[in-house]
Amino acid sequence: MEAAPVAGVSAAGTGVDEVSPAETAILRWKLAVWQQYQHVLDKTTPHVLRRWIGFSVVAFIYVLRVYFLQGFYVVSYGLGIYILNLLIGFLSPQVDPAIAADDGPTLPIRASDEFRPFVRRLPEFKFWYLITQAFCIAFVMTFFSAFDIPVFWPILLFYWVVLFSLTMRRQIAHMIKYRYVPFTFGKQNYQGKRPSAEESTSLPVD
Repeated sequence: MEAAPVAGVSAAGTGVDEVSPAETAILRWKLAVWQQYQHVLDKTTPHVLRRWIGFSVVAFIYVLRVYFLQGFYVVSYGLGIYILNLLIGFLSPQVDPAIAADDGPTLPIRASDEFRPFVRRLPEFKFWYLITQAFCIAFVMTFFSAFDIPVFWPILLFYWVVLFSLTMRRQIAHMIKYRYVPFTFGKQNYQGKRPSAEESTSLPVD
């Protein structure tokens, strides 16, 4: 008499369950959707202004919904704390100068130092992506009454303003102490010494 096949073991005896055609189709569909989604994100990377305009529209829609609903203040407070954390990462260098002080300065502190571009702990694209995603999630949460917790919203607003002021004050003090600016306007170009008028006129002319 032949032994009955053990459940969970394939016919080949590999010990792995066979994937049904339906599961394979679902996995392929998920992979195709993710690849398309990633392709769209990659195409939006160089369009900085358009991306932030789109974020402004999303944020404005969320603010309007909260204003007309007159609720979901706890959700908005949590969103504000998350945005503050992202902002700190966006304004901070990838390597903290205070931690890497023993290895030498990581940022130029004198005019004679070698130019090093500012590298953020949180890149601009990821900052935009995470903050936009946060507003979208918060917008979806406004459709569920379970998240509408009664609270006196001026207290939350006052506490967030105080927390924002203290955090930014510490961040600005850190920037002043280690002499770095988290914003770069334009590309750094080296400009050599221009020849004077006398030197230009003394050049031989063919």
